[in-house]
Amino acid sequence: MTARRGSGPTMQDVGKLAQVSAMTVSRVLKDDPGVSQATRERVFAAVDRLGYRRNQTARSLRLGGSGMIGLVVTNLANPFYSRLALGVQEIATQYGFRMLLSNSGEQADREPELIDGLVDHQVEGLIVVPAGSRQQHLAAAMRHVPVVLAARPPAGIDTDCVLVEDFHGAREATTCLLTEGHTRIAFLGNPPALYTGAERLRGFWAAHDEVGVDPDNALIRQGLVDSATAERATLDLLDLPTPPTALFCTNNRISQGAIRALYKTGRTLPVAGFDDFVLSDVLGLPLTLVSYDADEVGRQAARLLIDRLEQRDAAQPASRRVTVPTRVVRYGAAAGDVPERSLGDS
Repeated sequence: MTARRGSGPTMQDVGKLAQVSAMTVSRVLKDDPGVSQATRERVFAAVDRLGYRRNQTARSLRLGGSGMIGLVVTNLANPFYSRLALGVQEIATQYGFRMLLSNSGEQADREPELIDGLVDHQVEGLIVVPAGSRQQHLAAAMRHVPVVLAARPPAGIDTDCVLVEDFHGAREATTCLLTEGHTRIAFLGNPPALYTGAERLRGFWAAHDEVGVDPDNALIRQGLVDSATAERATLDLLDLPTPPTALFCTNNRISQGAIRALYKTGRTLPVAGFDDFVLSDVLGLPLTLVSYDADEVGRQAARLLIDRLEQRDAAQPASRRVTVPTRVVRYGAAAGDVPERSLGDS
């Protein structure tokens, strides 16, 4: 078997020689542990015989293409999105693509313009973190290029996505606080219309249900968009006649705002929340943080997109959903061992 003249061998060529699908070739080259050793040996033998190179295939499949993929995030100032972008860039570079990055600034009305601009620049595919729940503009873009969503699922469109274990992470972190005896836990959340906000609130409630405790609605604050709004909300909660004994925050900026409010009022309350952040391990506060690999969210999204691009002339697989796992990390003393006190006390 020989490759087509002038183009180099493709993933489909490797698959035909190895008697497997192009998707299986892709899985072998990504070291997927679910592929048998016998299949792996056949694929690598075909790769060696044909002289296949992944980035060469990417180039040959996009003859006349731009060699670019587009990435749209909601807030590049948030470390999560900068890490996600690095993950996308890592995989894109491996396959010979360049990345164009756009930032919607969490303004859903800006997103369609950004998407149109990237398509006009002839990107060959898009990875998008949607800023809102309306995704009709993404359906329009999908008529021209494949689209993969990251951090938030599709709504009304059929496409691949990569998510974080938002529900399970929130439930586990909240359970830690409940296990330590806290029954008045405040919830400080981002806008409820966002998937992450809704799922993390659902995990918060599920943890309470599992131990037979009803959350106090007076302690739930939603719609927080940055550390400043989180700080003000936390100060309001601390000023209640019966304030919370612990706090749950749905992202790193909200956690930082809550911690600033605690510092200003001279209090030490256990804080649980999503996203690890810089210096969290040296603050001296009892912190329970839901951690995960933000780079891997980007890497997985890029792999899904490039799989689509490498098989654009073949039958496309059904839409896929990949979930990046979370884990809980603890900093400072255990929350149950720390009484409320002034930060200046010995």
